[in-house]
Amino acid sequence: MNIVDTSGWLAFFNGEKNADVFAEPISDHQMLLVPTICVYEIFKFVKSKAGEAEAVRIVAHLKQGRIVELNEKTALEAADIAIRHKLAMADSIIYATASMENAVIWTQDADFKELPGVKYFAIADPPGPR
Repeated sequence: MNIVDTSGWLAFFNGEKNADVFAEPISDHQMLLVPTICVYEIFKFVKSKAGEAEAVRIVAHLKQGRIVELNEKTALEAADIAIRHKLAMADSIIYATASMENAVIWTQDADFKELPGVKYFAIADPPGPR
């Protein structure tokens, strides 16, 4: 099973450098899990940047995978993970969901970089002067 975190979905939909990397797990709907926190983050971000119609269109694409709702067991596991790995709430929920579903996280979020069960793809340095 695979989970693409929010950064991977946004890279895919925005045609960023790593878009092709995330196309593989996103296109395999049978193996794709989507935590509800990702639905929230993506809808909020896209709606604020491109409007509600675009946000609804993208959420429809997310729903081609299996939506995994946050429940009490996952919330408690996420809290432990947040403490242990010093992760933010959303990241700890995504990681807990992956752990409980035996899924691999696909991401370009450096907060996941050193964690087991993660396929991390660095974002290239932006061009221009430093």
